Amino acid sequence: MNVKIHKGDMVEVITGKEEDKGKRGEVIRVVAGDRRLVVQGVNVRTKHQKQMQSQGRTINPGKVKFEMPIAISNVMLVCKKCNKPTRVSVQRTGEKVTRVCKKCQALLDE
Repeated sequence: MNVKIHKGDMVEVITGKEEDKGKRGEVIRVVAGDRRLVVQGVNVRTKHQKQMQSQGRTINPGKVKFEMPIAISNVMLVCKKCNKPTRVSVQRTGEKVTRVCKKCQALLDE
């Protein structure tokens, strides 16, 4: 699956839950097959963890917070140059493929 957002990119949530709308965060992981991605600090869930023992180690009990995947259509890539959410175009020069900001024409792959 061809995805224009990569791990390490800064994105902004444009739609979804009211508490997450407008937040910016770094992409932690891309699940290309499901067209979803995990963004730092967005779509945070709480899991109540029981104390477990596994391979001689003890996992402490308590509340664990972690990010869940969000649909890739709910976020927009933030341009490093103009610092605004933007659409992305792809330029091909020979064998090299680079992503370009639609607003300011800056290269996103540097």
